[in-house]
Amino acid sequence: MRDAADRLGYLDEVLPLLFPPAGPGARQGVRSVLPHRLVPRRVVPRAWWHTALGRRLPVGGGTDTIETHLSDVLARRMRVVVHVRPARRANRKPILEAYDESGLAGFVKIGDSPRARRLVRYESEVLRMLAGRPLKVVVPPDVLYHGVWQGLEVLMLSPLPVASRRVPARLLTSAAREIAAIRPYDEETGPAERSGEAAAWHGDFTPWNVAAGADGRLLVWDWERFAVGVPLGFDALHHFFHRALRRMPPPVAARSCLAQAGGLLEPFGVDVALARRTAVHYLVALAERHRRDGHEPLGPPAVWLNPLVDHLEFLL
Repeated sequence: MRDAADRLGYLDEVLPLLFPPAGPGARQGVRSVLPHRLVPRRVVPRAWWHTALGRRLPVGGGTDTIETHLSDVLARRMRVVVHVRPARRANRKPILEAYDESGLAGFVKIGDSPRARRLVRYESEVLRMLAGRPLKVVVPPDVLYHGVWQGLEVLMLSPLPVASRRVPARLLTSAAREIAAIRPYDEETGPAERSGEAAAWHGDFTPWNVAAGADGRLLVWDWERFAVGVPLGFDALHHFFHRALRRMPPPVAARSCLAQAGGLLEPFGVDVALARRTAVHYLVALAERHRRDGHEPLGPPAVWLNPLVDHLEFLL
């Protein structure tokens, strides 16, 4: 119940931004929360059969909504489904499915806070950079539209044709290696790069942000945390750590990440000693990201991180 209340509370903040109210007495649009209000996941245009699932959800019926905006800029009639997002996330933002007459046309990210606007704008820049790269393994989405509407950052991305969520380990490694070699500004490779100490990483290379494509390549989305200048192997460690978090508490997952670092980074040509140092750097970098975001989803670092790294200061 608490999760549903959080989601619905955030939804009450989001819908007036996407569907601003019209003047007094104006007609309102009508939506439904599916599957029902106790398990809110999507807000969709109301259909007759939704009456069995819960009450109607009125939204603003003004002439300038996110649907009319997308319709104008894309020159075709668009309708959106709003994902009901968890409220307690540092990078929370409205995510929409956009449909035209032929079906799903794309996914839309809405920057509705200073942090979310920066992340959305930055992801647009990263994806445009990637569009000019001859990537052989990794398939990022295309930018279909990026602009500002009603003070909100709006980014529409192409849908990626998912073949399977089960990704072979070899494909994950190949993709992480290709991402690590990306140089956004085509700078020359220097000593740090040659030693693997200044690689690029996706930044959120998790099981839910990747999928196998039908052509054998890896579909990868959510590039808003992409960065350059990290040790080789951060993405592999991030993927392992977040898989581990599904099965074990953060302190145990962190210990497992350090213990498995040698095997995880062996395909990248990283020796065991360097792999352990890289794992410590990764975990510290993740804790620092959470601190900057003002949100600690794993709990205080004093609980899940410090007991592991305090006696490993020689690795830092």
